[in-house]
Amino acid sequence: MFFHKSSKHRSASVDFAHLPRHIAIIMDGNGRWAKKRGLPRTAGHAAGAENFRTIATYCKEIGLEYLTVYAFSTENWSRPQEEVSAIMGLLKQYLVEAIGKMERDRVKMKFFGDLSPLSQELRDLCAQTEEISRHYEGVQVNICLNYGGRDEILRGVRAFAAACAAGETAPGFLDEETFGQYLDSAGVPDPDLVIRPSGEQRLSNFLLWQSAYAEFYFTEALWPDFSKDELHRALAAYQSRSRRFGGV
Repeated sequence: MFFHKSSKHRSASVDFAHLPRHIAIIMDGNGRWAKKRGLPRTAGHAAGAENFRTIATYCKEIGLEYLTVYAFSTENWSRPQEEVSAIMGLLKQYLVEAIGKMERDRVKMKFFGDLSPLSQELRDLCAQTEEISRHYEGVQVNICLNYGGRDEILRGVRAFAAACAAGETAPGFLDEETFGQYLDSAGVPDPDLVIRPSGEQRLSNFLLWQSAYAEFYFTEALWPDFSKDELHRALAAYQSRSRRFGGV
């Protein structure tokens, strides 16, 4: 693992011809960003949403294939209702704007997580963005919404068990590749690099199955302050490592 105090380092040199295929980001620190400025937590989430637009657009510009972001976890429902409502409102605003620009931006969008607790309006918007962008090529942005790594694995286990009960498969056919097809990330390569802003150094139930061999980058920058230069430092750190996947 690599911990980087961003304030003490300049922008790093990145080989853009050899980028990771898939970057995953835990967008953490919105509330603390707002608190430092004497603002309500909702203002931090608004700033974080705007930064997501900036970073996602930049990832497209540099040719990244996959970007997965942790937007709302299965545990986040325990936050104050006002905060949850504000996050859902920002999500709706983002999706409405995205739908209006999809033919121009041509960003493929997918949603990971159990969307059933969301409002019908939000579920419809999620389905609409997925359908519109289904045929797009280029960067794919996966938004983890009401997502938890353990919940995803349990849902995958239940789906496989149901397939067995229906006679569609049998327990003896289960291996890692097969099980991967029952996860939200089916068809998406595992993340090469997982980035967590805010100074915390844990996965927090994010992509537990998929991150088995991911590289990690932790930074003290809060998510609304996570800049392109900070992304460059994460990419440079990734490119400095030797990935052996358990080998020598």
